[in-house]
Amino acid sequence: MPASDFKNALKQQADIVRVVGDYVKLKKSGARDFTGLCPFHNEKTPSFSVSATKQFYYCFGCHESGDVFKFVQKAENITFPEAVRLIAQKLGVPMPKVEFSSPQEAREAKLRMALLDVQERACAFFQEYLKRPEGAAARAYLAGRGLDEETIAKFRIGYAPDSGFLLRDALRKEFDEELLPESGLFSWKEEARSQVTGDRSQGDSSQPSAISSQPSRSNNGGPETGTSNLPSGTPGNKLKAESRQLTAFYSKFRNRVMFPIANDAGRIIAFTGRTLSTDEKAGPKYLNSPETAIYSKSRVLFNLDHAREAIRKLDYAILVEGQMDCISVFAAGFQNVIASSGTAFTELQARLLGRFSKNVVVNFDPDTAGARATERTLGLLVEEEFQIKVLSLDHGFDPDLYIRRKGKDAYTEALRHSQRYFDYLIERARGQFPVRSPEGKVKAVNYLLPHIQRVPSRIVRDELAHEISQKLGIDSAVLRQELKHVAASRSAALVKAPAETQATDAERIVIRALASAHEMQTADQHFSARDGAEEEFDPARQARFALESERLHQGLATESLIEALLGGALEVTDVMELPLSDADRRRLASMLIEDAEELTAGRVEGAVRALKRIHLRRRLEQIQRELQSARGAPDPAELQGLLQERVRLKRALMDPALADAGPSGQEGEDGQKRPA
Repeated sequence: MPASDFKNALKQQADIVRVVGDYVKLKKSGARDFTGLCPFHNEKTPSFSVSATKQFYYCFGCHESGDVFKFVQKAENITFPEAVRLIAQKLGVPMPKVEFSSPQEAREAKLRMALLDVQERACAFFQEYLKRPEGAAARAYLAGRGLDEETIAKFRIGYAPDSGFLLRDALRKEFDEELLPESGLFSWKEEARSQVTGDRSQGDSSQPSAISSQPSRSNNGGPETGTSNLPSGTPGNKLKAESRQLTAFYSKFRNRVMFPIANDAGRIIAFTGRTLSTDEKAGPKYLNSPETAIYSKSRVLFNLDHAREAIRKLDYAILVEGQMDCISVFAAGFQNVIASSGTAFTELQARLLGRFSKNVVVNFDPDTAGARATERTLGLLVEEEFQIKVLSLDHGFDPDLYIRRKGKDAYTEALRHSQRYFDYLIERARGQFPVRSPEGKVKAVNYLLPHIQRVPSRIVRDELAHEISQKLGIDSAVLRQELKHVAASRSAALVKAPAETQATDAERIVIRALASAHEMQTADQHFSARDGAEEEFDPARQARFALESERLHQGLATESLIEALLGGALEVTDVMELPLSDADRRRLASMLIEDAEELTAGRVEGAVRALKRIHLRRRLEQIQRELQSARGAPDPAELQGLLQERVRLKRALMDPALADAGPSGQEGEDGQKRPA
């Protein structure tokens, strides 16, 4: 099947509402339309619309629009062929050979797909080594943390052996040598790249000390030289700087329990390694993959791939800090748990979580650092208008330890008594600052004001001020005055629609008619519904005939858009694929998504009449300007011609066939403006 045919067939099978629903919480807003918060810009009021009828989306805030492929492409930050592949995977449809629009796009997509394969293979490698004798200490560690074999398998936990080269040599057999440093799994010494190795026949004696000082064994028990996987035909006397580069990189993760990090589709994209060493050279306790072409830590929530359906069903998420906390809570039966591992909680993570639910219970460690992290996280969640509760466990207990020591039922009870987020903050303020003194009250208020400032709703801020004034013993009028000062400096993060020239109702109707061409047969293929009867109504053909014969769209604000539709609407299966300017693409998208009234013959005919009147009036205005200029330097023949043309235009406007009826057939103003 040709790629274009496959794409069109896949698009017909893919329900855009279901696909977008995996990313955005949608609510029905009509018979076949849905709305939600736009995932492409920060907004508080839903302006993102999805049409089930047209299989199309449009945001009235940032003007992003397109079909199901465009949405997935932008939401996942991937190329178009990758979006097609991802949707095909969701539907279980086999993929034909992928075609790319440019060599650069092909290279980037190939790199991402290859890196996903590398991470998958590395994960299997770590899982295998957890089962080997070398993984005994890792297995003991996991058993001590209360993880059974089922949980270990569920989260694909593994072990990175205490070797710099075993993973490297295993991956060399399956992947291009140049790909491995891009995976985030390896480190290397830059200075080693300028050195030259000896002859292969003399062995690899020039490895940097950081590498050669780590004695490791190959699979056959012999020493690893780093050159065993070179092609057998490589001459020894050519192993100079190029072959030395093959031995210069080594495993980043060594003697660590490995926790895979997956994207929300379940593909492995990175790892966190927990060290089992206790010496000072072991490095950090937790080591995370660096950012790569497939991994950006600020955009990923640990365990979202497992938790997303439970979050939707229960309509709330439990947010913890680390992988072990998340795994322990999940294993205890709370499957709506996620973690912000490897980074402080970010705005992008908040938006990602908001696709599935706007309700969250934050359960960070109760120590000082955990409390500060909770406050930062609360601030972000407040700005994104989450309904937030805070679960504070006993001092010295993180979620993992709490469940292991006190059990699942105790955690359930603690969860049931989670605090409203501002109750938590008020308690924190009272605990840090003695509010019996005026100085303490000032400090407590100053501590709380930044949090109140983030609340988008003025009504909610006012209610919070009343509550705080009662609990801190402060005059409510004074606190409200302080809030006014804060509100004055509060920046509104609203996306404003760019000012664009508006279109008339008539323009909107003929544009919608032209855009319907791909839904009808072309003129050569168009037959009547039954022999001897009139042909079925084709709004595109009716509008096309009038515009092409009389050029009624010339000089209109929508001229370029109409011209593009006249030139290419019959050649594409989706009018949004036409080469349009950004302004025209936004204009077309808004018209199509707001399409509420049926395109009847009367409506299209009325729109054409309205455009004729507009065309005649614009021409009459031009003649009036030319007459004024001609009177300054009179040319009898030119003046006579202009006067005759003015009479003709006035008579044309008085023609009953152009009665001033609106596009709907009712009396109205054809020049009525509406936003486009």
